[in-house]
Amino acid sequence: MKISSLFTHGKPVVSFEFFPPKTEEGVEQLYRTVEELRGCRPSFVSVTYGAGGSTRDRTLELVGRIERDLKITAMAHLTCVGSSRSDLRETVRRLSDAGIQNILALRGDPPRGEATFRAEADGFQYASQLVAFLREIAPEFCIGAACYPEGHVETRDLEVDLGHLVSKVNCGVDFLVSQLFFDNEDYRAFVRRARSAGITVPIVPGLMPITNAAQIERFTKMCGARIPQELQRRLRIVANDQAAVVATGVNWAVDQCRALLRDGAPGLHFYTLNRSSASLAVHAALGL
Repeated sequence: MKISSLFTHGKPVVSFEFFPPKTEEGVEQLYRTVEELRGCRPSFVSVTYGAGGSTRDRTLELVGRIERDLKITAMAHLTCVGSSRSDLRETVRRLSDAGIQNILALRGDPPRGEATFRAEADGFQYASQLVAFLREIAPEFCIGAACYPEGHVETRDLEVDLGHLVSKVNCGVDFLVSQLFFDNEDYRAFVRRARSAGITVPIVPGLMPITNAAQIERFTKMCGARIPQELQRRLRIVANDQAAVVATGVNWAVDQCRALLRDGAPGLHFYTLNRSSASLAVHAALGL
């Protein structure tokens, strides 16, 4: 099923994101975790590439198994990292053969140890180029893309970043998934700017329930997201109680989600970091 069609059903499109582990044992464990999620009736699940595209084959394996065996709509991440046009054609062919209809098109992060992104020979420098290429070679696919309510970590000028997004969407994007954020006003303001700029596709908010305070500080620094002062205050109070940290993160995410859905967000996309318990707790509290 194409994810774009889900937005016409009048219900929130709820999804979970995972990354492929480095070992075969880890892959099997993650597959079982996704299988357990079937009780949540997710609209779809997505599987990322590893850093620098290092887990491409495992991504393809997982999305194929999820779609075929679990009957859950799956979306594969596809990046420009380490890929020529011929590499990308082959990956798309393999996805199509596996019955996958949905791709999240991303530039991708530089490989570990490299400070800047460099396109492969005969590859692409920008996600917009990848989107245009996919529209040319595989028009039957549903194509999602990323957006950044607080600006891309490499482009902190919000207007410049929005201009890049308009170009990307105009190349053939069907829907957008946002980078994680913890202040709903950042998302609301971003959606207003996007709509004013002529972007009409669904913009799904990305959420990450906090389970580890030190980890989320590192993660937000890497991706350019901001932790609101009130959330920082609550986390400091419970810093020495791990269970309380998780409860604080879940409660904050539940409040975020309720307000987002009340405001008309088309769905919720949970960044699970392969730890589904917090996302499942949020999902249960929302009663979706």
